[in-house]
Amino acid sequence: MSDHTPIPLFRMPLEVRWRDLDAFEHVNNSNFLTYLEEARIRWCESLDGEWLTETAAPLLAAVQLNYRTPIPYPASIVVELACERLGNSSITIAHRITGDDGATLYADGHVVMVWVERASGRPTPLPEAVRQAARGTDPRPGRA
Repeated sequence: MSDHTPIPLFRMPLEVRWRDLDAFEHVNNSNFLTYLEEARIRWCESLDGEWLTETAAPLLAAVQLNYRTPIPYPASIVVELACERLGNSSITIAHRITGDDGATLYADGHVVMVWVERASGRPTPLPEAVRQAARGTDPRPGRA
């Protein structure tokens, strides 16, 4: 899948909160990661099937984030997720944070999520719902 255009997974619009700012009066870098985390969780919760069970759960194995330009306040932004690579037990999710009109790129990069057995911590195959969404075969209309 790495030789293809990333498959869109999810879009999450959000409004920047005053509390997200730092002393320089723009969104603190750590909040970029919070926005991305929220989008990943909302994407997983939107899947048509189980993604989290009593025996298996995803772990964040790697994060790569390029800060392109500061996010001012007030701002309406969009977090976009796409499948960059699909493995047996992992998925690489490309992410972008843009202005709501798509004209300004605030950040981009990717994360690697690995599904593991809770008891052993060993990798386990991706849930079928994750695999279907990552292949662009989510049966529900209106996905990213």
